[in-house]
Amino acid sequence: MCASARKNGTEKRVELIVGNKRVTPKSLRRIPGGVEAELAGEGLTSVLDATFGGTSIALSGGDLDHHALDVTDIRMAGATTTVTLLATREMALH
Repeated sequence: MCASARKNGTEKRVELIVGNKRVTPKSLRRIPGGVEAELAGEGLTSVLDATFGGTSIALSGGDLDHHALDVTDIRMAGATTTVTLLATREMALH
């Protein structure tokens, strides 16, 4: 799945919310309990900093909209970095 979702015939972009930043993954794939996101550049740095710094990560859009996510796996292969994020709970995004 690309980083967008169809709802009622309209396209809605799926983004990661990392603290107060919006991060659009290069690609996003739904997996049981969460998502796998291919990230690069500032988006990858934001997710890595949040993982080790305690900043919240959530998903905006798709069926996991407004769910908090925890990073459970980071895989690097060549120029590609894939991050696995699993949903922990539903939350309010302001």
